[in-house]
Amino acid sequence: MTRIALVTGANRGLGRATALALARNKIKVVAAARGDARDVVDEIVDAGGEAMAVGMDVADLASIEAARAAVLTGIGQEWDSTTIDVLVNNAGVGLFAPLGAITAEEFDTTFAVNVRGPLFVTQVFLPHLADGASIVNVSSSLSRHVSPATSVYAASKKALEALTRSLAAELGPRGIRVNTIAPGPTATDFNGGAMRDSEAMREALSGQTALGRVGEPEDIADAIAALVSPEFRWATGERIEVSGGVLM
Repeated sequence: MTRIALVTGANRGLGRATALALARNKIKVVAAARGDARDVVDEIVDAGGEAMAVGMDVADLASIEAARAAVLTGIGQEWDSTTIDVLVNNAGVGLFAPLGAITAEEFDTTFAVNVRGPLFVTQVFLPHLADGASIVNVSSSLSRHVSPATSVYAASKKALEALTRSLAAELGPRGIRVNTIAPGPTATDFNGGAMRDSEAMREALSGQTALGRVGEPEDIADAIAALVSPEFRWATGERIEVSGGVLM
C-alpha cells in the first residue's frame, strides 16, 4: 500500500534527510518548508520516487491553513488521494543565549516554532490524517541532559514531548500513533552549522558519546523512517533518543 508523508522543514538538514529516507522507503513525500523545497523534490524524483513541494511557515497560522489547501489539491491531483499517512513535525528553531541575554522576542519565536507550530500543524491536518497514521515530533537530547545557554530551546523541546504524550492518548482511538524522536548532536546547518563546521566541537562531543562520533542527518532520518514503519505499530507516546549514547 502506497503511503503519503508530510514533512515540515523539509528543505534542509534533518527535514531534507527525512524526506529522502521516507522516499527510499516507497513513501510519497510532501516537502513543506518556509524556504524553497524544490531541490529535495527534484532529488527524490531523480531517484525514482514521488514528491511535491508546498510552502509553509509553521509559526504562521494563516500559512498552515494555506498549506492545507495546497496539500489537499496536490495529493488529489497527483496521487488521487485525500489523506496523509505520516506527519513529521520537524521544523524547528534554535536560539541559544545565557540567562541574562534571553529576550522576550527570542523566547516567543522559539515556542512559536517548536511548540505552537507542531500543535497547530497537527490540528489543521488531523481531519486529513488516515486512521492508523503516524505522527513524529522531532525533539532533542537536550530535553534530557543540560547544557549552558540552552534553557529556552530545551524547555520548548520538553514541552513538545509532553504534547506528544497527550496527543498519543487523545488520538489513540483512531489508531494514530504519536511519538517523539530526540536527536543528539548532529552535523547539520542547524544553529548556523556549528556542529557541522566546527571540528573542535565535534571532537569534544564525540568524546562524550558512547558510539564515538556525532550524528549525521541520515542517522536521524533512518530512525524516523523506521518509527513510522508497520514494524513499530505498537509504539505510541514514546520518546526515542537517537544520539549515539551522548552524555549517558
